[in-house]
Amino acid sequence: MEKKLDFSKNADGLVPAVVQDHQTRDVLMLGYMNDAAWEKTLTERRVTFYSRSKGRLWTKGEESGNFLDVVDIQVDCDQDTVLLKVKPHGPVCHTGSETCFGDSDTNALSFLQTLESVIADRKSAADPSTSYVASLFKSGTKKIAQKVGEEAVELVLETKDGNEEDFLNEAADLLFHYLILLQASDKSLKDVSRILQERHEQ
Repeated sequence: MEKKLDFSKNADGLVPAVVQDHQTRDVLMLGYMNDAAWEKTLTERRVTFYSRSKGRLWTKGEESGNFLDVVDIQVDCDQDTVLLKVKPHGPVCHTGSETCFGDSDTNALSFLQTLESVIADRKSAADPSTSYVASLFKSGTKKIAQKVGEEAVELVLETKDGNEEDFLNEAADLLFHYLILLQASDKSLKDVSRILQERHEQ
């Protein structure tokens, strides 16, 4: 479905464009687009603004090389603001900061949502002969549950050994396979989070 913006609502023909990191969900910067910048962004899948100070189109990163590759675009209900979810190539701000609002306070947990999407893609489209995740799905839910149990035992054993790096690696393995088990059961972290929230509010 074609995404449309209404550039007629403002006298200058510009609409605000909020730029967000597609993985961390950090808001990186705010820019403005006219119709030409919008079309260029849609065509090249790389963010281009209309620079009010330069009085021309400006592709973010054209001088620094820190381009913003478009991953997803959402237009608001009034069609006069756009949210651009991007993959940044380097710091976004001219000061060298990750965002134009200062250093990023990245919520690392947001990566779990990205990982869930990757696992879902592997489940539906990957070849079991070349994808470990797809091979687990092919083996069935019981096999996946068994793998989760094995990873849990390995984590417990590492707890006793006291090696921090090994402990974190085993914890990552357990969480990874737990996400696969959720997908195999047609569930997600949101379902689990909802239950935890309900318990907290009781």
